[in-house]
Amino acid sequence: MTSPNAVPDRMLTRIGGLLRKAESTDNEHEAEAFLAAAQRLATKSSIDLTVARSHVAGRERRPTPMQRIIPIGEPGKKGLRTYVQLFVAIAAANDVRCDVARTSTQVYAYGFDSDIDTCAALYSSLVVQMVRAADLYIKSGQYRTATVEKIVTEKRWGRQVQRRVQAPVAAVTARLNFQMAFAARIGRRLASVKAEVVAEVVPDAAAAGTVLALRDKEIELTDFYSHTSEARGTWRGPQTSAGHSAAARRAGDRAGRAARLGASPELDAARGQLARGDGAS
Repeated sequence: MTSPNAVPDRMLTRIGGLLRKAESTDNEHEAEAFLAAAQRLATKSSIDLTVARSHVAGRERRPTPMQRIIPIGEPGKKGLRTYVQLFVAIAAANDVRCDVARTSTQVYAYGFDSDIDTCAALYSSLVVQMVRAADLYIKSGQYRTATVEKIVTEKRWGRQVQRRVQAPVAAVTARLNFQMAFAARIGRRLASVKAEVVAEVVPDAAAAGTVLALRDKEIELTDFYSHTSEARGTWRGPQTSAGHSAAARRAGDRAGRAARLGASPELDAARGQLARGDGAS
């Protein structure tokens, strides 16, 4: 049996090739195919690693779950919650659990090393695409044709009265809505690919113990998370207190559908940018 320690490097090399192919194409359908292929490979490799982990014996060091800090952005930066939403969506499709710092400046990822590497590589590419697409949308001025419903408070006859009004959509509102929809669409795409791969792989490999190994992996990660995480409560995702823009969300969803993997040509570069650390949010 192939050593489980040798599998991650080979997996990352193959996913890196898909990333480079995705960068070189402007064809939306090809980009979609490369994204699906990258997620399929990540999912299949994770399953292979899981089977390998269940058979490690002797003096070999058995891989175990770990915690890694994923930097998201500087304090006060606009839209950090949408960046976190994107990473959490990617993590959910790759067997990685997350805690989020109160400031949304970093995420605490819990999982096996190769799974976290996969998340980091996908995120480093997709976050650049999300920001670039949002910039283009704002610069196009399309958001100015839409309005958003707001509640205003006025003083009438000596008392406070609230009423609903239609107001122009602010650029910051449009950007946040765009990026929220982009991240949500990416999450659905990756989750769909993962579900398809698991449905294909598990029945064929059931005799080899894949189902049991997958459950063991889930239990091990759940146990590690429950004993390591110090998070209080559950992260509820980004919120647009400034208002809702249906037009910006539709635009963000379209961009999420067309997104391709691409900002970094090498997964190792993305992996090298990550900081490791202890503690929890």
